[in-house]
Amino acid sequence: MRSFLRMAAFVAALTAPLGAAAEKLNVVATTGMIADAARVIGGDRAEVAGLMGPGVDPHAYRQTQSDVRKLARADLILWNGLYLEAQLEDLMAKLSDRQRVVAVAEAVPADRRVAHDDYAGRFDPHVWMDPALWVLVVDAVRDALIAADPDGADAYSTRAAAYRADVDALGAYARGVLASVPADRRVLITAHDAFNYFGAAYDFDVMGVQGISTESEAGLKRIQDLVDLIVARGIDAVFVESSVSDRALRALVEGAAAQGRDVAIGGELFSDAMGAEGTYEGRYLGMIDHNVTTIARALGGDAPADGWRAQLATTE
Repeated sequence: MRSFLRMAAFVAALTAPLGAAAEKLNVVATTGMIADAARVIGGDRAEVAGLMGPGVDPHAYRQTQSDVRKLARADLILWNGLYLEAQLEDLMAKLSDRQRVVAVAEAVPADRRVAHDDYAGRFDPHVWMDPALWVLVVDAVRDALIAADPDGADAYSTRAAAYRADVDALGAYARGVLASVPADRRVLITAHDAFNYFGAAYDFDVMGVQGISTESEAGLKRIQDLVDLIVARGIDAVFVESSVSDRALRALVEGAAAQGRDVAIGGELFSDAMGAEGTYEGRYLGMIDHNVTTIARALGGDAPADGWRAQLATTE
C-alpha cells in the first residue's frame, strides 16, 4: 500500500494540465500492437510512444519511473485492458481520474470475447490474433484520437479506413492459407494460451503449456498431458513465442522423443509482442503475416515463404 501511495503522489506531481501546449497530440500506448495502430491512424498529428518493445511480456510488465513520467504527461493513453497489463491496472485507474485513458480491446463486444475457466469473470485479452476483431480495436483507437483532437477527425477517419482495409485483406490471406492445412493437422501448441482467438477464427485446436497469463506455472502434469496428446495425434510441430521462455516447449519435444515421436520446433511466433523495431514483423500486419505463414507452412499448408505481401524475412 505504501509503495502504491508513493506512486500515486509521484503521478500527481508530474501530471501536467490536459491540453498542455504541443504541436502534436501526445499519445502513449502500452503494447506494440496498439502503438502501431495509433501511429498509422495518428499520422503527422500525433506523437506516439510505446511502453513495451519487442520481446516484452505485458502480463508481467511493471512500470518504470520513466513510464510514469510519459503516462502522466500524455494527452491520451491507450491500453489493451481485459487484464492483459495486469500489473498496470492500479496505475491506469489512478491516471483515468484526470486523463483520457482508453482500454481499446474492450471495444470487442462481450459476446465475441473468449472466456476462460481459470479467470472467473474475465476474458482472454489476446484479441489481436483475429484480424476480424482487431478492426474493432482500430475503430476504438480512431475514436479515442478524435475525442482527444476533434480538429483531426477527418484525417484520423481517412487513415483508419485505409488501415482497416489492410487488416481485412490480411484476414482474407490468413483464411486462405490456413484453410490449406489438412484438417487433422490443425493443432497449434504454443508456450502459453495466446492463440484462442486465432483458433476460433481459423478452426484450429489451440493449446498452451501455460494459461492465458504467463504468470501461471507450467506443471509437470500439463506437460505430460501435452506430450501424450502429441504422440496420440501424431503432431509434427510445436511453436515457441518471442516473448515467452522456450523451456517448456523444449520439454515437450524431449518428452515426445522419449516416446518415439519426433517433433520439430515449427518456428517462433509473435504472441504478446511484435518483431524488432524497424522491420516488417515489427508492425501489426507483419506480425500476423509472419504467424499465419509460419503456422501454415510448418503444419503442411500451402503458403509463400515470404508471406502475404512478399515482405517476410526468409532464409529461402
